[in-house]
Amino acid sequence: MASLVEELVAILKKEEKIYKKMLGYAEKKVQILVEANIVELEKITNAEQQSSDVLVSCSNKQIQLLKDIANVLGKGESEMTVTKLIDLLDSQPEMQEKLTIARNRLIETAKKVNEANEQNKILIEQAIELNNFEIALFKSLRQAPETANYDEHANNTRSLLGTSGFDAKQ
Repeated sequence: MASLVEELVAILKKEEKIYKKMLGYAEKKVQILVEANIVELEKITNAEQQSSDVLVSCSNKQIQLLKDIANVLGKGESEMTVTKLIDLLDSQPEMQEKLTIARNRLIETAKKVNEANEQNKILIEQAIELNNFEIALFKSLRQAPETANYDEHANNTRSLLGTSGFDAKQ
C-alpha cells in the first residue's frame, strides 16, 4: 500500500512539473499573441500539445493507481480520489502530509495555467474581433456609395470601386 501511495505522490509531482512547463508556454504565448507571430505560435502550440499528451498518460496512471489503492483498501474504485485517500491515511501522518502537499501544489499550478489560458483566450478573441473589423473596414473602403447604384430592375448593385481612387491624367 505504501509503495502505491509513494508512486501516486511521484505521479502528482510529475504532473505538477508538466503544468509548470505549460504555464511557461502560456506566459510566452502572451507576447507571441501580442506580436501576432504566427510561426512562433505554431511552435509553442505544438510543444503544448506534446506536454498535454504526457499529462494525459500521467492522468491515466494516476487513475490506475487510485483503482489499485481502492482494491487494496477494499473500497469502490469509482469513488476513490486523492482527497478521499488523504482522509483515509489518518494513521499514517507522514504519507498523508506528502500526498496533501503534492495534491495542493498540483491544484495551485493547474489553476495558474487555467488563468493564463483564459487570458490568452481573451487575447485571441480580441485579435479575431480586430481582424473582422479591419476586413469590414477594407471592404467598406472599396464599396461604392449606396446611392444611385441601381441596375435595370431597380436593385442595389453594391458594386465595388476600382483599385485606385484617382485615375486622372496630367
